Amino acid sequence: MGDPKKIRRKFDKPSHPWQKARIESEKLVIEEYGLQNKKDLWRMETVLRRFKNQVKSLASRSDEQSKLEEKQLVDRLVSLGLIKHDETLDAVLGLETKNVMERRLQTLLVRKRLARSMVQARQFITHGHIRVDGKKITFPSYLVSIKEESLIEFNPMSTLSKDDHPERAIVETQKEKADRKKREAKEEALPVFDQKEIEAIEETGAIIKKEAKAEAVAEKNKEEKKEKAAKPEHPKSGHRKEKE
Repeated sequence: MGDPKKIRRKFDKPSHPWQKARIESEKLVIEEYGLQNKKDLWRMETVLRRFKNQVKSLASRSDEQSKLEEKQLVDRLVSLGLIKHDETLDAVLGLETKNVMERRLQTLLVRKRLARSMVQARQFITHGHIRVDGKKITFPSYLVSIKEESLIEFNPMSTLSKDDHPERAIVETQKEKADRKKREAKEEALPVFDQKEIEAIEETGAIIKKEAKAEAVAEKNKEEKKEKAAKPEHPKSGHRKEKE
């Protein structure tokens, strides 16, 4: 059994330490989710691997105990948001590590805009500023259930519980969110031109502007001529000085 006081590791290491493709993919996941080291990633991979192994084991059994275990596993996966109610256990085999990473408390803090970045979210959790369902959680790898997702909040004893705290992220209102989405959609719809096309457009615009200016001057001269023609001519003064 071993010494009960000794903490056993809760993850499995890769079978081979030097695999370039695996190392490169792990770097991308670590940067995306702000993990402290690869142990956090291996822990989530182990959780997913155990779920898949349990599904494979239940597929080869047909007794009453397997049906009970299958129901318990489905309820567990549905509560974590990894599968839906109408999906079967076969959907578990298609899950990836990122699906589990999205259920971590550190990730959900950023998704719910309670933290500005993954690094800040990890700091909030480890320093005891976050509560889930009234319980203080101090480890970022905590898997949040669907029920607990709406119960994530700042610890009332923490200074971060105040809305005006400078480290609190600015939460978007519904109107601001809608305006941002419209602006982003409009920017995506705008055509993209290269440097040559931009120069050609500017040159065409300069020519059009010059022609418009010339037309305006010609129109002004034409109007001035019409005004002169419409004015009556004043008779010349016919007074002559009388010869003395």
